[in-house]
Amino acid sequence: MSDLHLQALPLPGLFSLQHKRHADARGQFSRLFCEGSLSAFGRDFHIRQINHSVTREQGSVRGLHYQTAAQPEAKLITCLRGAVWDVAVDLNPDSPTFLRWHAERLEAGDGRSLLLPAGFAHGFQTLTDDAELLYLHSADYAPEHEGGLSPLDPRLAIEWPLDVKNLSARDAGHPLLDANFAGVRV
Repeated sequence: MSDLHLQALPLPGLFSLQHKRHADARGQFSRLFCEGSLSAFGRDFHIRQINHSVTREQGSVRGLHYQTAAQPEAKLITCLRGAVWDVAVDLNPDSPTFLRWHAERLEAGDGRSLLLPAGFAHGFQTLTDDAELLYLHSADYAPEHEGGLSPLDPRLAIEWPLDVKNLSARDAGHPLLDANFAGVRV
C-alpha cells in the first residue's frame, strides 16, 4: 500500500498529494517524497534541487515564477509552517486551460503537497505570519530561462484571499500579459 494518494485538480497535470501520516505517542511521521510511488502513478519526478523559503508577514505574495521550455521544471510544494494560498497557472498554449489558475490552501501538518508539472507558473500568498515552504524541483535553477507573471495581472484575475503586499521588486516588475504571450510548450 502506498503512503501517497494523488488527486487530480482542474488543470491538466496538476495534482494534490495526500501523505499518509503515521502517529503514536511520540508524534508523527510522513514520507513527503517517494520517486517510486509517484512513478507508480505515472508521474515521473526526479529531484535536482531543493529550496526552502520563510516569508515573515501574512498577505505577502511570492511569484508567479516559471522556467521556459528551454529549461522546464516541475515542482512539489509542501508547507512546513503556517499556511499559504498556493497558486498554479497553466502556461501550455495547447491546453484547454491555458492561462487559467487554480489555488489550494496548504497548511503545516495537513499532510498535503501540490505537484505542478513543467510549463506552469507558481506563486503563493501567506495566510499566516512566518509561513515556511519546502520546494522540490525537477530541474536546476537557470536564471537565463526564468520567466514571471504579474500576480496582479487582470487577465489572470487571481482571487487572492488577502490584500497583496510585500511584492519583491522583481515580482512587481513583471509585465502584464498581452496578445504576444506565447506560453510555455514543454
